[in-house]
Amino acid sequence: MAAAALLGGGLAVGTGLGNAGENCDGLDTALRNNLTFIADQRANPDALSNDRIANRQAVVDLIQQRRATAGCTADVSVDAPAAPPATAPAQQPPAQAAPGGTGSGQDGTGAGEVVCKGSTVTLFNEAAGPAASSGTFPVGTTLKVTNLDNDKSITVTVTSTSGSCILLNDAAFEQVREAGRFVIRRAVVERLG
Repeated sequence: MAAAALLGGGLAVGTGLGNAGENCDGLDTALRNNLTFIADQRANPDALSNDRIANRQAVVDLIQQRRATAGCTADVSVDAPAAPPATAPAQQPPAQAAPGGTGSGQDGTGAGEVVCKGSTVTLFNEAAGPAASSGTFPVGTTLKVTNLDNDKSITVTVTSTSGSCILLNDAAFEQVREAGRFVIRRAVVERLG
């Protein structure tokens, strides 16, 4: 619960430099969110905290490289803990998860345009129905994410902005991740419609 209150977003960093756009504000926000997540995991550890911290530290290292390449110079620090919301967040329309065995392969299903090639996908904490965050696509865009390592897919709507091509919230990420993993390294992302 504390992680959900602290984290406004995470980051999925693409290996290609053009995937997320080199926007210093977006990269700084993604860095701050990941540093805040790591600090929260250290302050409130559980059985999976070490794995989560290791995954997020790898993401932080990639963000720092991208910030250096983009010439970003802001001093980024950990956010102070946020107060819990006074009211429950609005319920997002449920996203549909495709069953395993979709046969999407390396190039997707052909249902949409393959985007964010070479990107890894991670998560951001949000207590809502399955949804995504993106710095590449506008709010309202429908994206399909397929985890090539287990052939599970989910179709989600972008509901917020971030400094990365795509992030999945907790509810969406749980439907496509492999047990014990908090990064999808081999993903196909398709823009639908």
